[in-house]
Amino acid sequence: MEFEIKYITPDIKLSEFKGDRFKSEFAFPYHILVWLLSGEAKIIQGDTSYRFAADDIFLIPKNQIATVLILPKDEQNHRSVSMHLTPERLKEFYAGNQPAGTAKLPQKMLTFGKHPLLESCLASLIPYFDVQGAFPGNIASLKITEAISILRLVTPNIDSILANFEEPGKIPLIEFMENHFMYNLPLEKFGYLTGRSLSTFNRDFRKAFHTTPQKWLLQKRLELAHYQIKESNKRPVEVYLEVGFEDLSHFSFAFKKHFGYPPADLLRDSPSQTPHPPPRPDTTHR
Repeated sequence: MEFEIKYITPDIKLSEFKGDRFKSEFAFPYHILVWLLSGEAKIIQGDTSYRFAADDIFLIPKNQIATVLILPKDEQNHRSVSMHLTPERLKEFYAGNQPAGTAKLPQKMLTFGKHPLLESCLASLIPYFDVQGAFPGNIASLKITEAISILRLVTPNIDSILANFEEPGKIPLIEFMENHFMYNLPLEKFGYLTGRSLSTFNRDFRKAFHTTPQKWLLQKRLELAHYQIKESNKRPVEVYLEVGFEDLSHFSFAFKKHFGYPPADLLRDSPSQTPHPPPRPDTTHR
């Protein structure tokens, strides 16, 4: 497995992944505009998943937990161009541009398919990755301004996302954790996204769930894996990354310790009739 990243500025990069599959989980403090050049990507937010193929363009909003699975396709490496729309850049933009629209968009992935205006903007960056020397700051600023302007043109009310500079406020813990337990993030990050310090998060979590975050997260991830293998006939190798584990052998060990049998026993050709937790809906968007 090999990951190569070329930057022309700290906010504009070209990424290439060489390998069978790569998993990462994130909740970025800035929005990211991505143009997928080759390969495939699956991004999971809660019980909603998105699949992207070559030439697809999408925006990942800030402070939104997601799992990304990078999958090479047709023997081509995964390659993408990404632009970070940081609070600093956006505040500079909106200092001279009044936010428009009154409706609020949900804080979820925005997909643009093969949009010609966005593709033209991002494609114009490709030659600069091979230019020696520093990328001119004024050109970088112009390209980011162009991207923001196109996003505002093609997506009504997107200012409700881009011009929102508030920090995460304190939100109900139970609903948030029930929707995000499959993400393998540090507890500090869970605390930040729910508007809490780490100590307050741990205290509120014990009060709400009557156990520690570590024990609860492990049980919820194993129960989700149990359901996906039992009901969807998925193999353990297809499941363990999506439910929050980083290693297949660790997943198999934890699964057997919790349920008393290995995950392979749940496949439909097995005589096992062990109970399973209730189903979770899954909606896939393109």
